[in-house]
Amino acid sequence: MWVFGYGSLVWKVDFPYERKLVGYVKGYCRRFWQGSEDHRGVPGKPGRVATLVPSENTQDCVWGVAYKIPAIEVERVRAHLDYREKDGYQTREVIFNPYPPSTDITTIRITVYIGTGDNPFFLGPAPDEEIAHQIFHAEGPSGRNVDYLLNLTHSLRTMIAPHAVDSHLSALEEKVKALSSSPSNEEVPEDQRHES
Repeated sequence: MWVFGYGSLVWKVDFPYERKLVGYVKGYCRRFWQGSEDHRGVPGKPGRVATLVPSENTQDCVWGVAYKIPAIEVERVRAHLDYREKDGYQTREVIFNPYPPSTDITTIRITVYIGTGDNPFFLGPAPDEEIAHQIFHAEGPSGRNVDYLLNLTHSLRTMIAPHAVDSHLSALEEKVKALSSSPSNEEVPEDQRHES
């Protein structure tokens, strides 16, 4: 079993694997259109996390990581990922292209978890400013939503595909960093907070 990581699985791997390859899948775009009430938000105040949406341009691609799961661990890892991705994600089979091309593997039929548009947590498109604002202010059991975004952009830039451009991620990163530096968004020290 091979699993494709394009969101938190790029930088937060919590299962055993025996091989890791950098590469991409074609025909999709990565978008922060999936709501998260289980990891990066809470019910009533969801965060936004990555999903894949089909692209009309078949040359579009999403960079990420392929993990080969040892045969003895497949059942356990599948159960773990089904639980981890429980809020609206379904599995699909896609073709993964290693980069640089591997000497022993040209392409891999790989499992990917996608939050499709018909799931109850799907938030869909919105202006970048609105998505960034939601990400900046959301937090859930797995931590701040903004950390999810920044860990992903950092990992892609430094470890996965420094030559690849993801304009959606870049725009969100820029807008979230602008919110971070805005005085109106600075966190008030705990000893200076007042009950209203």
